Amino acid sequence: MDTASRAGAGGRAPRTVGVEEELLLVSERTGEPLALSSAVLAAAAAEPDRGGEKVFEKELHQEMLEFATSPQHAMDAVRAELVRWRSEAARHARGAGALVAALATSPVPVRPSRNLGVRYRWMAEQFALTTEEQLTCGCHVHVAVDSDEEGVGVLDRIRPWLAPLNAVSGNSPFWQGRDSGYSSYRSRVWNRWPSAGPYEPFGSAAAYHARVRDMIATGVLRDPGMVYFDARISHSNPTVEIRVADVCLEADTTVLVAALARGLVETAARAWRDGAPVPGAPSALLRLASWRAARSGLGGPLLDPRTLREVPADVALGALVDHTEAALRDAGDLDLVHRGLAELLASGGGAARQRALYEAEGGDLGGVVRACVRITAGAG
Repeated sequence: MDTASRAGAGGRAPRTVGVEEELLLVSERTGEPLALSSAVLAAAAAEPDRGGEKVFEKELHQEMLEFATSPQHAMDAVRAELVRWRSEAARHARGAGALVAALATSPVPVRPSRNLGVRYRWMAEQFALTTEEQLTCGCHVHVAVDSDEEGVGVLDRIRPWLAPLNAVSGNSPFWQGRDSGYSSYRSRVWNRWPSAGPYEPFGSAAAYHARVRDMIATGVLRDPGMVYFDARISHSNPTVEIRVADVCLEADTTVLVAALARGLVETAARAWRDGAPVPGAPSALLRLASWRAARSGLGGPLLDPRTLREVPADVALGALVDHTEAALRDAGDLDLVHRGLAELLASGGGAARQRALYEAEGGDLGGVVRACVRITAGAG
């Protein structure tokens, strides 16, 4: 991803936001994921975009394709890039004999194929079955910060508010051919990595970087890219990277997640500058909040980020909007968030839509995938 510029309150432009999305490459006939990322990437490389900068990247498994938007101040511009790169991914995939679907897990049973490379081979040897199971597609939101000190001030203050973002994005109800019972089963699979999930407050940039160095020094992790906190300081961009979301079925949901993520970062940065205390939520409770969000999504209770007690989903999300309201208003995103959350709460989001498609398709998971291909392209 390109570097991002910081802005915020005081009449300045909103902080820039960039989004990374991971997509599944699937068969039109069966809906099964296809190990064709090398062919798709070769086709994309033959048509350089952004003056030769790579947009598409490989991921751990050959059934996946990742792209990143450039940093944008306006959510309309974020949406335009998402739609563009989803369309380009679909075009390149068709040339290789595949379709693309914004699904966080494959509804159809699959045995994924690992990509080549020293790093991926190391991961397979180190983490064994966990690596094989990680055919999961996430959405990572990068929000610009001025410095690592500001970034860590943000990380320490957004911890209780991340689980609701996972609930908003929940788009992985199926796993290996069956209903998992979860809205975001991807997040449960993802949290099998030893470094994934909630984190304790760091207090300073020096302490954050010392923690990362100590984690790598254990020998369990190979490099900083394997530090899979729910949010982290990007090791390659001046951003806070929020990593809790499923890839969303519809681009509009991704934009909603991005707007909320920027609102959280700006709200936390203002609190850090004002010297406001860091919320004392223990990681043990935040892990329960994360599990609850993954299990319920928008259809059941969530833990209120202020109290860490169960409340209806609309109450928890209302608390999130109240918490970020000033930042959302200053960025021009408040109406977008109100509208987007109301629509999602009414529809149930990606997981509910997949389950409705399963019923409509008479239990045909391949039909679910094909319908999601059309939705990914904005045609469903």
